[in-house]
Amino acid sequence: MEQRINMGQVEPKAYAAILGIKKYLDTANLDPIQHELIKIRASQINQCAFCIDMHSREARKLGESEQRIYLLNAWRETNLFNTEEKAILALTEEVTLIHQGGVSSETYQNALNLFGEHDLAKLMVAIININLLNRVGVATDMGRFIVKE
Repeated sequence: MEQRINMGQVEPKAYAAILGIKKYLDTANLDPIQHELIKIRASQINQCAFCIDMHSREARKLGESEQRIYLLNAWRETNLFNTEEKAILALTEEVTLIHQGGVSSETYQNALNLFGEHDLAKLMVAIININLLNRVGVATDMGRFIVKE
């Protein structure tokens, strides 16, 4: 594939605006493991290799198990994820795949009941943010920068 632009170099103000959401999320008191699960699952759906690699590494540093990372794309089929994580993963999938019918009332209400309005809003911002970053990563072919261990 051809060399693609580095958005941060070509349009640093635009990229800084995108990263501004990340700065907000760094202060939003989201559970770090839950946040990484959001990032990994959305990145799997969006096929952003760079983000899958980066956030899997981050999750491991936070103590996430290999088994849960490997089974994340089949979370419904396991008992490895708790009720809150399942609600977050369902919301992540429906927001990421918003073109397939939006966020269902069931998924929304379940998340609202578990997290309340403020934390639900924070979770939605986290999901929307990783989807934005995935689109940057895929569109600019950032996967080519993954270093083999």
